[in-house]
Amino acid sequence: MPEAPEKFNTAMTTWQEWQDAPWGRLRYAIAEANLARHLGGLGSGPLRILDVAGGDGGDALRLAARGHHVTIVDYAPAMLAAAAERASAAGLTELITCVQADVTALPADLADGEFDVVLCHNLLQYVDDVPGTLASVLALLKRGGLFSVMAINRHSAALNIAVREMDPAAALAALSTDQLRTQMFDSTLTLHTAEEIIPLLQSLGCLDVQHYGIRSFCDYITDDARKYDPAFYADLEQLELATSARPPYMHTARLFQLTARNGTRKAQP
Repeated sequence: MPEAPEKFNTAMTTWQEWQDAPWGRLRYAIAEANLARHLGGLGSGPLRILDVAGGDGGDALRLAARGHHVTIVDYAPAMLAAAAERASAAGLTELITCVQADVTALPADLADGEFDVVLCHNLLQYVDDVPGTLASVLALLKRGGLFSVMAINRHSAALNIAVREMDPAAALAALSTDQLRTQMFDSTLTLHTAEEIIPLLQSLGCLDVQHYGIRSFCDYITDDARKYDPAFYADLEQLELATSARPPYMHTARLFQLTARNGTRKAQP
């Protein structure tokens, strides 16, 4: 991982405020709905889920609330401490396990485990070797298991700048770069598109790849204050859910989410 964990530790307050904001709530609600389309086909009992770079448990707690056992892996201690606190407050401690580790150096008991579901959300923009990272994470998933990948959509960058900053020159420049500076974690991110990641997943043996968009409209509505109105937010959430898998909206959504089945068979020792 190229970023130091201290950057994520020191940004905890800002990160938690972002999660509580309408756009943060939409990110998690839509991702959960997209996953729910596929979880039923994995069996009737509780699933074993691995949330790689799972931070403070935004995805994990929603899945644990559905009765699944979730292991969160992250290398920022403050994020994991917050995840444990949230799990305790929600009465989900027995369903949440927190592990401090780098995705490139997982403990043996995780590396050898075959999980029913593996989440790789908001990790790709921080790594240099995307194919290698995807291969390493996918190896943790059982054959037929569900893989979910999420990242910032590069197609949204220029549109976001043009609409929210009203700066066409900067939007034009954004068309020629895959780099984005984030103030929250004081990091330079590398942006990707679903069209680039889908062939990578398929080359790694993934089947039935599905493309979803997250926040297809929210980020292009400039009246942020109105999004805090419960009625407006409820309507916006319904609109986002209705278009998460509907072309052309997912192609310009702020985030893309890809789900797939692991079609590879692990080599026998």
